Amino acid sequence: MAILILGIILFLGMHLIRVVAPDFRSRMVDKFGENGWKGIYSLLSIISLVVLIYGWAISPTINLWFPPTGMSHLTVTLMLLSMICLAAAELPAGHIATKTKHPMILGVKIWAFGHLLANGDLASLLLFGSFLAWGVILRIALKRRERAGLLTLRPFVSAKYDLIAVVIGAVIWALFIWKLHLWLIGVAPIPM
Repeated sequence: MAILILGIILFLGMHLIRVVAPDFRSRMVDKFGENGWKGIYSLLSIISLVVLIYGWAISPTINLWFPPTGMSHLTVTLMLLSMICLAAAELPAGHIATKTKHPMILGVKIWAFGHLLANGDLASLLLFGSFLAWGVILRIALKRRERAGLLTLRPFVSAKYDLIAVVIGAVIWALFIWKLHLWLIGVAPIPM
């Protein structure tokens, strides 16, 4: 469990650095250059993600509660919304991106909340609860930066990107339901 906690701290800590130390990125870019910093940040992110996944894999199953079977179905439904938000975050801004303001963060929060509903073990509580808390903290911090004029949101481009986000999100969601979740995570989202 300690390795899982370390992985969570490293991964989410790296992804909160812009919030707690907004000038840190610019100092690192000055020191290593844009591509150098992106390379270092990417490498550290991958290492922290590997630690997190390894910690998850070796954590003992300590059940805290037993969610009703229907929660997995609700989680599967929420994952469709999450995947659409994640897809919208990577496209030029449509209505989804402009209305949600930060679709990536919303997608992660939906993902974390949904998985908290369907999993009652300690490792799940730590992992998904941490990601949900990270999403809430980051969203609040970004809202404050926006109000202070330090952050400008992406302008609306076209509604066609909403349709593209829905299609891409639905395809990825269907792949996860079909086999991808089982192959990557080792658990079928809906036991067949």
